[in-house]
Amino acid sequence: MKHLIAAAILMSTTLQGFSQAKQYLLIGTYTSGKGEGIYVYSFDKGKLEPVSKVVTNNPSYLAVSPDQRFVYAVHEESKANPNISSYAFDNQTGSLRLLNQQNTNGDHPCYVAVDNTGKWVAAANYSGGNFSVFPVNADGSLQPASQTIQHEGKGKDPKRQSKPYVHSTVFAPDNKHLFVQDLGQDKIFNYNFNEKTGEASPAADPYTATAAGGGPRHLDFHPSMRYAYLMEEMSGNVIALRYNNGILDTFQTISAIEKGYTADIGSADIHVSADGKFLYASNRGQSNDIAVFRIDQKSGKLTHLTNTKLKGQGPRNFTIDPTGKFLLVANQRTDNIEVYLRNPKTGLLTPTGTEISVGNPVCLKWIR
Repeated sequence: MKHLIAAAILMSTTLQGFSQAKQYLLIGTYTSGKGEGIYVYSFDKGKLEPVSKVVTNNPSYLAVSPDQRFVYAVHEESKANPNISSYAFDNQTGSLRLLNQQNTNGDHPCYVAVDNTGKWVAAANYSGGNFSVFPVNADGSLQPASQTIQHEGKGKDPKRQSKPYVHSTVFAPDNKHLFVQDLGQDKIFNYNFNEKTGEASPAADPYTATAAGGGPRHLDFHPSMRYAYLMEEMSGNVIALRYNNGILDTFQTISAIEKGYTADIGSADIHVSADGKFLYASNRGQSNDIAVFRIDQKSGKLTHLTNTKLKGQGPRNFTIDPTGKFLLVANQRTDNIEVYLRNPKTGLLTPTGTEISVGNPVCLKWIR
């Protein structure tokens, strides 16, 4: 009996420890307005509390290493300045410590990603029309770029697509390919990726063309690895693609814009829920909402369910928390982050009434 009681106490203590594990939300910002850099908040049951802050210029996109010990931030500025930083993250204090900075070899980097091994980082230079790959040292710091690949070409829209505009660098779940979304050329570029050497080289099927004038922006994979979903910034369309042995094939195009909407389109972010049942996409312009889709588990096809109107404006980025119970939206134009309750059965969103003020928030990432 004593052994059983002791075991029960040990199990209870362990479960309490798991339930009390800290969840941190990292926030990247633009600093031309009220934003000051990278903010760290604790998150518990839908509530946010400030923990720490790093003052730095325009850390517009963040990436967390697979072991969650390091954070990488691109600074959306000209290539004259070091514009990617590496930080060590202290999980006990929730603080960031700068390790070093490198140049991304291109103007206005807007996206950064870490490969599955944690040994390589890829950054997209929006105005530069190129991307760079960086080796990661054992201490999480970055070496100078080992490779920079320049895109060439233009698209249909003379104002928005007069040259390449590389908007994101996304490693495939199998870590064998790097997909680079080029808003300026209406193409998803496909690079073979060697995780041992960090080399990115054009694949046999080098790109997937999208509709002219659509403006590819962000890409997210289904957890089954059979599908990927692309957000087009300029058209507001979500493109569903089959993924097989490094090849992406389009099989559905569906609008994320609410029917009857005729004002400016500026779609931004896209995420698949961890269970693979629902997809969410953010729309800026004057719509300021989150489109919700159901994913058919057999075909990967999307069914539009609703558009959830936001209180704030300019939802550049959003995220689903690690529990899957909440969806948080970064509203760039209204300097706030809103928290929504997510129904795991229906996928629908309900405002919790919780929001925090953060200047020009543009990226949300988790550490737990």
